[in-house]
Amino acid sequence: MPLHTSNANPSFLPDAVSQLVVQPAQRMSVAAAAVGGPPAIIRGAIEPSGVFRVPVITADPTAAWTAEGAAISQSSPVLDQEEAPYRKLAALTVVSNEMARDSDPAAQEFVGQGLARDIARKMDLAFFGTNTAAPTLQPQGLEDVTGVTEIAGGLTNLDAFIQGALNVAGLGDPSVRLSWVANPADALELATLKDEASSNRPLLAPSANDADGLPVYTIAGAPLYISPAVTAGTVWGVPSGRVLIAVRQDATLERSDAAYFGSDSVGLRCITRVAFAYPHAAAIQKVTVTP
Repeated sequence: MPLHTSNANPSFLPDAVSQLVVQPAQRMSVAAAAVGGPPAIIRGAIEPSGVFRVPVITADPTAAWTAEGAAISQSSPVLDQEEAPYRKLAALTVVSNEMARDSDPAAQEFVGQGLARDIARKMDLAFFGTNTAAPTLQPQGLEDVTGVTEIAGGLTNLDAFIQGALNVAGLGDPSVRLSWVANPADALELATLKDEASSNRPLLAPSANDADGLPVYTIAGAPLYISPAVTAGTVWGVPSGRVLIAVRQDATLERSDAAYFGSDSVGLRCITRVAFAYPHAAAIQKVTVTP
């Protein structure tokens, strides 16, 4: 009989899967940070179609100056929706029964952190990349989205990024926050820009340190995140609320020894289902940089 979280070895497989895998994966994911952090990750309602639906207002109701006692003109918003199918992200690892039975609680952290790292890594690769190789298995990434705002610029100054920040500010919604995400090579180029040709002072200076003690840079007031999942030569400007990550199924961690009976081992399987939605593609800024 397969072993699951309800009857597995408690010293190795705890019930608090969310704290072991889900929360660390969300914290490690640059995509999750760019869209606004784990609180912005939406756990979608159960729908038979398996699709995450985002209501979109394409035109607001209108107001008009009105004379005293005059009838107020009636108007209605124009409604639409964005649909994104949930896709399954799964991981499987095999450990010996000796490790599972004899290990102390540090072993659960070892396996959980490994699963969390790879879930975060695969989420970022999908989010900042393309699903053209597996469109029925993987969500659409930023490289698949049409209608984003494209900006060309060099890495000799910050003009392209200032333009992108002003584009987002021009949306007229002060609640939208912009985050930049760059490949490590491009981030290094940006971080080593000097404020003058004859100066050694960097144009960008860390504004603070993150929870892991790493420096946090900002460009035109927006934080700069670094991810190898971003294609070199492209820097994404991700607007909060206009790009969403939805979780249909929290990660479940299950254990079974059925398939590994002959090697006296157990399999640990982690599964989650997520969707990426881009209800306002034009708000996304894509800066194509040249050396």
